[in-house]
Amino acid sequence: MKNYKLYSILFLFSAFILNSCTEAYPLLTNTYEEALVVETTITNELKIQEIKLTKSARFEDEKYLPESGAEVYITDNSGNRYDFEDQSDKYVSTAAFQAVPGTQYQLHINTKDGRSFESSPEILSTVTPMQSVKAAIEKDKDDKRGVGIRVNSFDSGNKSHYYRYEYEETYKVIAPKWVRTKAVINANGALTFIENDPNTRICYGNKKNTNLLLLSTTDLKEDRVDYLVRFISDQDYIITTRYSILVKQYVESLAAFNYYSTLKKTSGSTSILSPTQPGIVLGNLKSIKNTNDKIIGYFDVASVSIERIYFNYADLFLGEAPPPFYTDCQEFCYADYPFSPDPCTHSGGFYDDLMMDKISYYLNGRFYYWVNTPCGDCTTIASNVKPTFWVD
Repeated sequence: MKNYKLYSILFLFSAFILNSCTEAYPLLTNTYEEALVVETTITNELKIQEIKLTKSARFEDEKYLPESGAEVYITDNSGNRYDFEDQSDKYVSTAAFQAVPGTQYQLHINTKDGRSFESSPEILSTVTPMQSVKAAIEKDKDDKRGVGIRVNSFDSGNKSHYYRYEYEETYKVIAPKWVRTKAVINANGALTFIENDPNTRICYGNKKNTNLLLLSTTDLKEDRVDYLVRFISDQDYIITTRYSILVKQYVESLAAFNYYSTLKKTSGSTSILSPTQPGIVLGNLKSIKNTNDKIIGYFDVASVSIERIYFNYADLFLGEAPPPFYTDCQEFCYADYPFSPDPCTHSGGFYDDLMMDKISYYLNGRFYYWVNTPCGDCTTIASNVKPTFWVD
């Protein structure tokens, strides 16, 4: 839920949004009314906690607007207050703190234009750590082979029941056609060859899940989890070399789980960014001054368990050829003189493609070869900055 489109979806595709404990109001998809959008999960991690406040956006808007200049704080029933300060696109706590069992927490928001909101009091959910996160070869429902990444967890007290998962994957990308010498167009408009930048050969891609990953164990005899959090086709280039995934398991309250479940049904079964029908999204936030002031979201207080794993393609697929690169890396040859022999074909017009970074040229003997740019320069699809957590 990190994309501005979510806020549009929440606003435009929700037929009713809870504005108080008992009162809901209708919103038509062909109208626009501004609402405050709240995104936060306070956890039992001792850390700087974060709250994201934005204004609802029309679905066609190119970006969302942050709600700046608000007074944001959390109180608990022990008399403690946790203040948050505005840092551009989010509010962060002025000191590290963690939610503890048996304590009630309440979110308070006072906007600079005089609106005031608060959440219902919430308590930390049951603390149930993950037992393991493992990657293994398996097949999906369509009988296609790949890597299944599964979470295993068990609550012997049978109190957890409701789970939400997030993941962030990072993968090593090696440009398959990187060479030491590449072509550029110099200041005089002539094609010349220079030493290639070695930092364009190895990069690191990064993605987060965009769909809601929810699980309930209420229908099981035990509160035991064996959940497929991610499936990656064996033909997906992201596992070609080395892959890592950071998995977070949140134990949710029944109310929070119902909220996320409703949001998932409203947005569609596959992604919160692709809504299929309007629905009802009920949150635990309300206006305390004016019932016409609208607020969307949920103040979530949940226990979390975090684990990161790594694997190499060769670890799982012993002796097998790696997946193909995500784009065609066929080499094409060009010679700058007429009547060139095979395999080269004399051709013009490559300057435009080169200047627009559509292709990469390099020198091999007396011929120029070109490939699609990502094949020779990984920085066009990923970052060449090695993550601080990365382990080779």
